[in-house]
Amino acid sequence: MPERDDYLDRYTSVKSIVGEALPFELVCTIGGVFAGIILVKMIDAIEMIPGLLVLVPAILGMRGNISCTLGSRLGSAIHLGLISRIERNPELINNVAGSLTLSLIMSVVLGILAHLFTVALGMQSVGVVVLVSIAVFAGVSSGLILAVIAVVITIGAFRHGIDPDNVTTPALGTLGDVITMLMVFCAAKAVIWIWHITL
Repeated sequence: MPERDDYLDRYTSVKSIVGEALPFELVCTIGGVFAGIILVKMIDAIEMIPGLLVLVPAILGMRGNISCTLGSRLGSAIHLGLISRIERNPELINNVAGSLTLSLIMSVVLGILAHLFTVALGMQSVGVVVLVSIAVFAGVSSGLILAVIAVVITIGAFRHGIDPDNVTTPALGTLGDVITMLMVFCAAKAVIWIWHITL
């Protein structure tokens, strides 16, 4: 039992928590700046697609919530011994599939809500189909990328003796913002391109 007590003392110490989490928090802070830079680059697209500005914060919040929940679930499964490596593990597959399903459902809901709130507030909307399309593309594609990253970070951290709970959530939160903004940007550019083709 002394070895277990020593491990728990190390694992729960302030020094251990700060030592493991601080480098990742600093990197994530810098990553947040990149998400802001992408948003600045989207100003023209935001002006050309009415209702997009209402959608962006909602989809960022959704992406962070779903991805960070996935990271937490994977961390718990690793601590419980249910996942030990990347393989065709039902626990791993079910968590990733559940995350992607939630991303699809919530993206459709967010696209519809963005349109309804935009219209209800007396502003112009590009239309429910376009907003749902942007939300689904950005939500599902970023969800797929982040699911892979979540699995790699969680299992990699655990294998290197780092508590996944200290690194997975901040990493996914920041990467989620950057990747989702990139996907929204790509979807917005595609919508603008299609408009120019059809007009």
